[in-house]
Amino acid sequence: MKCVANQRRTLQRPSIVDAPVVDVILRLGRRRGLGLTLRAQEKVELLRSNFVSVFQTYYANLKVPLNTMEFPEAGAKFTRLVEIMAKLRAPGGCPWDLEQTFDSIKPYTLEETYEVLDAIDARDWKGLSEELGDFMLQAVFFAQMASEAGHFSIEDSLDAINEKLVRRHPHIFSDGSAINADAVKKRWDEIKAEEKAAAGKAPALLLDGVSRKTPALVEAQQIASKAAGIGFDWENADQVFDKLNEEVAELRAAKTPAEFEDELGDMLFVIVNLARFMKVDPEQALRKTNAKFRRRFGFVEQTLAAQGKKLRDSTVAEMEECWQQAKREESSTSENRGVV
Repeated sequence: MKCVANQRRTLQRPSIVDAPVVDVILRLGRRRGLGLTLRAQEKVELLRSNFVSVFQTYYANLKVPLNTMEFPEAGAKFTRLVEIMAKLRAPGGCPWDLEQTFDSIKPYTLEETYEVLDAIDARDWKGLSEELGDFMLQAVFFAQMASEAGHFSIEDSLDAINEKLVRRHPHIFSDGSAINADAVKKRWDEIKAEEKAAAGKAPALLLDGVSRKTPALVEAQQIASKAAGIGFDWENADQVFDKLNEEVAELRAAKTPAEFEDELGDMLFVIVNLARFMKVDPEQALRKTNAKFRRRFGFVEQTLAAQGKKLRDSTVAEMEECWQQAKREESSTSENRGVV
């Protein structure tokens, strides 16, 4: 593929903002065989027009309107985050950061993940902005430790996700087609399977590709979806409701704790499948119900406290009365907001 900017240029030293852009151009240029041979001492300031011209033909072939450098500050600010993390981990850096390992950081990654979800549930956009920054720090932290150990760098991680997105969206970046979201998901899974097979990592059985280490609810979603993907599925939601009623009856008939556990698991699995048919994320549905319970129970506790009562000293009837009051107030608030 020829490119209009293959010729060498003698340019000035880069500014801090443009240096990451130069690195991207050189790396992608080498990957795409564009013959970019800028000397090391020419680590240079390439303006937007240069960047656009280098990749004009390439992006045109990807069927994507070229909006390169639409967010010029984002790259520089991400680079700044990488630089800060490197300094914190450098000799003489922060004692706490220097002590961390892959395993010690894992709990923080999980914590930040759920804080992102909480901000989304609360529609706290300012909070979400901050939480996403904390979330990105986790990736940069892991990559910094990996770089120090000689495993990989943050650039490798960015290359991996960028190239994966292009490969798995042929309807956008190539000559593929997809009529709806389901078709996109199906093609994504097909390409993923092809990639694993080519790398010699294809699972022996269909469900082997789903990790047993994931939370049970997530695992249930994934294995049910994979089975449905090859046709092992109910025909409609009514059939799933019938199965749910069957499982409820079997749960009621359980005689021992082991039987009850087994039947309860079956019922939960059917509920996950029902959620799939109704296009509802069961994890999010349960999270919202948990939040609702917290909110209403907090109202009960506060209302009783205003009456000089403690939860332990109140009757179930008193707590239920406060609970129903919480529901009525929520309903009234929703109606005032135009929510039904």
